[in-house]
Amino acid sequence: MRVRVTLNCQVKPDQLEVLLPFLEKKLPNVRGFIGCMSVTVYFDKEASEMLLEEEWLSIEYHQTYIKHIESNGILGELASYLASVPVIKYFQKADL
Repeated sequence: MRVRVTLNCQVKPDQLEVLLPFLEKKLPNVRGFIGCMSVTVYFDKEASEMLLEEEWLSIEYHQTYIKHIESNGILGELASYLASVPVIKYFQKADL
């Protein structure tokens, strides 16, 4: 079942402009990963906050992706731009 994944990230204030080229380079890889349906990035520049809103075929596909970027160093590189660990949440659509 498809799942909506949100990642709330507190960006270090001096890293926002450096983070943008990193995201532009890496986002095509996320969007092309097996199980990823979409990724949208939102910013609250005044609060130095970034929200990644993603749609995946399942939680397992997303967790497989997270393991992949942990092992190849991309997650660590992303973390270097952040002031704290991202808050990841999984949501499933309610059929109402």
